[in-house]
Amino acid sequence: MSESPYSIMKLDADYFKVFGLSRSFALDTTTLERDFHRLSRLLHPDRFARASVREQEWSLAATARLNDAYRTLRDPIQRTEYLLKLEGLQIGEEHAGRGKAADRQPPPDLLEEVFELNMQLEEMRMNQKMGESDPSLQADLTAARSRFESLLAAVDSDLAARGAEWDSGDTATREKSANVMAALLDRRRYLRNLVRGVNEVLAV
Repeated sequence: MSESPYSIMKLDADYFKVFGLSRSFALDTTTLERDFHRLSRLLHPDRFARASVREQEWSLAATARLNDAYRTLRDPIQRTEYLLKLEGLQIGEEHAGRGKAADRQPPPDLLEEVFELNMQLEEMRMNQKMGESDPSLQADLTAARSRFESLLAAVDSDLAARGAEWDSGDTATREKSANVMAALLDRRRYLRNLVRGVNEVLAV
């Protein structure tokens, strides 16, 4: 190779720098995919088959880094979580509320709905264990799933709007938008787990 392979990508670069991007919530995923394939060809271990052992090891590590970066940035939710972490926010279940996971804390405005849903899920599991069928209960759970899926869609829309604010805002606006997005991600995680729980029961 005419140039040092290490000039292609630094292993300690954040995922945005891997692709030569500035930190932003909005990305052109078509361009991202194109650059991913271009870099994949440059970093592929086959190109380093006759290189030194050190360069071969670097190629493997760089390829793994590239793949992780692409998987994270192409998904809007993973990209949001990653960018907020880069900005210093504590994102994820392990950071939610005094040691309690966010997926176990009902949002205050959903307390009654979640209580009702849990009762219905428990009743459905009991019916399934007894080999009984309750079409009315199944219809209620199906409706509840639709309700929480619509709330998920609303959260995703809010995240996109706040991301746009962050991209175009000043420091104060960015800080405010980032904190709101962190809360939205907790809400999204909880809603996603509710939908998953209903899907698991209805699939039996």
